[in-house]
Amino acid sequence: MPINSKQKGARGEREFANLCKEHGFDVRRTQQYCGNTGDASDCVGLPNIHIEVKRVQALNIDKAMAQAIHDSEHKNVMPIVAHRKNNAKWLITMRADDWFKLYQGSRYSNNTD
Repeated sequence: MPINSKQKGARGEREFANLCKEHGFDVRRTQQYCGNTGDASDCVGLPNIHIEVKRVQALNIDKAMAQAIHDSEHKNVMPIVAHRKNNAKWLITMRADDWFKLYQGSRYSNNTD
């Protein structure tokens, strides 16, 4: 029996939440965390990050990112799209300006500003 898109989306959200937990972050599906919270994020637990999770073979990344940006605008948080295809690793897509902000403050950056 084929899995419907809602079930596949929920499975993808659980997979991504588990990946975050493997890296030490207490992330949960929004629905699972506290029912209908009014938060449009698919997962919660990364402060100041809006998480849009997509678990599809053919992702329209522009549409997914536009959704993440739209859903995050009123909250002043950083939108990301966490996505993966079957038999592939998770990827994170974000705006370049946001990536530079993260990189600038990371241990990998030699920027001393």
